[in-house]
Amino acid sequence: MRLLAVSCLIIALARPQTRNDEQLVNGEGIDIMLCLDISGSMLAQDFTPSRMEAAKSVAGDFIDNRPTDRIGLVIFSGESFTMCPLTSDRAVLKAQLNNVQSGLLEDGTAIGSGLATGVDRLRSSPSKSKVIILLTDGENNGGLIDPNSAKEIAKSVGVRVYTIGMGTEGYAPVPVQTANGVVMQREKVNIDEKLLTQIAQETGGKYYRAKDNESLRSIYNEIDHLEKSRIEVTAIRRYSEQFFPFALGAALFLLLELLLRWTVFRKFP
Repeated sequence: MRLLAVSCLIIALARPQTRNDEQLVNGEGIDIMLCLDISGSMLAQDFTPSRMEAAKSVAGDFIDNRPTDRIGLVIFSGESFTMCPLTSDRAVLKAQLNNVQSGLLEDGTAIGSGLATGVDRLRSSPSKSKVIILLTDGENNGGLIDPNSAKEIAKSVGVRVYTIGMGTEGYAPVPVQTANGVVMQREKVNIDEKLLTQIAQETGGKYYRAKDNESLRSIYNEIDHLEKSRIEVTAIRRYSEQFFPFALGAALFLLLELLLRWTVFRKFP
């Protein structure tokens, strides 16, 4: 009992401790609206498995890489619709992104309406940095707002627009519904690069052309590096003293030794 008591006392005097490391992440995020074309041509299969699915996959990865930003989602074809307003809830945003499919809106390519809806969602944002990433695979042919008017609205609000033209060169296979079922037809890729370049340059952004899955992913990675949030990481290290159980054990062993000495192992002359 005495040896155990001495051992516990030695350990207690050595002051054993446990360490708990924590990190506090603070930052000034960016408000970003993703404007995604969902017209019928986005079903073209010059990307794997299609333009639509490739765009959704890369956008999902982009969302995961922006932990301190608020991000929203606008979809457009012949008209535009806010699929998800600005939010920091990644799960909700990605769930809405996964629900995006062609046919949710009237068909067409209303670039101006899509851009204007995204700008409207950023208009009242208190963030110092407001960004739109607009992806389309066609030319403006509908909507109630002209793309140039939407561009001027973006400039007045201080929104920076990155535009992405999605599609290979020449022709692309597109599934078309016919009386005999779905057949693949080759359709010419028509992207209004002049308009997209003008929108990007005049708002302080940049125009990109994505011709395959890899180039699309590289574009989003570049935008991710261009639009860096300011993040401060504070490391907190806490130590907890663990000597008390050993000190208590030493006392108990000493007490037990005394009890046994004067009871069970008591010596008589």
